[in-house]
Amino acid sequence: MKNFLQLTLIFCFMLVGCSPNVQTTQTIQYVIGVSQANMREPWRLVLMRELQEEAKKHPEIRLVFTDAIDDSHKQIKDIERLLGYGIDLLIVSPCTVDELTPVVAHVYEKFPVIVMDRAVEGYDYSLFIGPDNDLIGRKAGESVLQMASDGTPCSVLEILGNSFSQASLDRSIGFKNATEKNPNIKITQLTVENDSRDGAEDLVLAYGKQLEQIDIIFAHNDNMALGAYRAASKLGYPDIKILGIDGFTGPEGGVELIRQNIIDETITCPTGGREAVQFSLDILNQVSGVPKQVILRSENITLANVDRYEKSLARTIRKPEQTIKVGYAQVGTESGWRLANNNSIREAARDFGIDLTTIDANQSQEKQIESIRTFISQKVDVIVVSPIVASGWDDVLREAKAANIPVLLSDRKIQIEDDELFMTYIGADFIEEGRRAMSWVLENVTSANKKVRILEISGTAGASPTIERKYGFEMLLKQNPDYEIVYSASGDFTLEGGQAVLENYLKTNPLDVDVIFSHNDDMALGALVALKNAGIRPGQDIKIISVDGTKEAVKALATGELNFVVECNPMLGPQLMKAVTDLMSGKELPLRIITDEKVFDQDNA
Repeated sequence: MKNFLQLTLIFCFMLVGCSPNVQTTQTIQYVIGVSQANMREPWRLVLMRELQEEAKKHPEIRLVFTDAIDDSHKQIKDIERLLGYGIDLLIVSPCTVDELTPVVAHVYEKFPVIVMDRAVEGYDYSLFIGPDNDLIGRKAGESVLQMASDGTPCSVLEILGNSFSQASLDRSIGFKNATEKNPNIKITQLTVENDSRDGAEDLVLAYGKQLEQIDIIFAHNDNMALGAYRAASKLGYPDIKILGIDGFTGPEGGVELIRQNIIDETITCPTGGREAVQFSLDILNQVSGVPKQVILRSENITLANVDRYEKSLARTIRKPEQTIKVGYAQVGTESGWRLANNNSIREAARDFGIDLTTIDANQSQEKQIESIRTFISQKVDVIVVSPIVASGWDDVLREAKAANIPVLLSDRKIQIEDDELFMTYIGADFIEEGRRAMSWVLENVTSANKKVRILEISGTAGASPTIERKYGFEMLLKQNPDYEIVYSASGDFTLEGGQAVLENYLKTNPLDVDVIFSHNDDMALGALVALKNAGIRPGQDIKIISVDGTKEAVKALATGELNFVVECNPMLGPQLMKAVTDLMSGKELPLRIITDEKVFDQDNA
């Protein structure tokens, strides 16, 4: 089989125009197929180079590339060919989301699949690795805000990429949302359909003397930024400030363009090539702690920090020489979910050989901040915090940074001015959880003659799960005017709180709602108590949706008292401790590490 596989592998390299570095068949354990959307864009060429460079470090694997040349139908055939070659894992960067989603889901039934750059719909894959393009756009917008901070009118020429590109759309939305803070900023948009340097240069040349009114050019990649610079220089406007995106090294990469004062700033858009190979091996070797999504970190690069940034790319990866000491500032024990989460973290610390110290804040932000300061004084290696609320962390995190102690966020996010004050967030996609809850309502609860009335039991005020679950739920709610939230109150993520919300509502209102949306299981279980005490049959007289997936909630789902549960996986310990180990080994952590989650109804409870 291996001899046949080796011949097939060589043939496949010939198909894509590559020359394999042939090794003896005994050294190859895994063959990884890579289906590229195209091999034309500079970003994708860098992705391919990073995949190849990282693969060279691992003689037990071989990569097989195909190029879909931006044709979804060809990509589907490419994937079928790769499966025929006997690959062990597929890495795919989809041409289009709609057409590739069912294909990826089909492959995932039999093989591990890593999706890159563009996420397919749903969660039918092993791992997604990609950037946050909305955040990249917002970072560019914040840079423009700084450049235009003198209060005078500022005109920006935004050069977008392919009009069908979701990445370009997301970047533009993020840029607009950031720059809207300054009403003196006016944005004019141009689109370069082929994302090329020459296309940008031609478009800006055609813009002609209108460029005299432009203060800043924001191009959606560094290649187009270079084209814009060349055009501006030819037209006699070499002093226009220019921002790009990508931040690649090498000739005409963003890093070199900054050094040559051709562009003023670039926001990095990492490809994830190295991470894809590393996670491929983790998946194939069944290493504990592989997440569901990895959202890569982006940085603003200017002349002031370009040398430091480039040095950081050459970091040395090494196994920690001594036991890692971690301080964990936990929320408390307010729910069954939290108990399972705390246990998962303690068990994973033992499995990874990590010295873990925990302090229970008992739902008090003041105690949590105090515990972080205790860990700083103890000089632990890493601090982990599950923040009770999203705001109010700037000062204590600056203290941790001054002490050179990295901070990781577990389960909950924070709102902070400087996102360099923490290393990564590990947990759920709360917005997606809210969207899934409302999707079930739209599919299963209808009313022909009146609006569907929804009672919402929200979580702790100011906590990121509360904010984002509500946001995700209302994203779909606002698109469907026949549905409305008629009452919303906080149950503080506790069973008693959920029961109190329903009891207070029923004191002054008859049962005039169709659906209860609870932000967690404990509050939903509390609502069941209040409903049954009032003689109301939960799950029958009223539909009830919850988030978490605790054992008690699934039991209630099986008996029909709950109708739908969106999982929020509490088992974050392995991902968290793997991230701690990776960090202390010298690896750069991504911006967000998202866990795998499912949904449960009465059919699969």
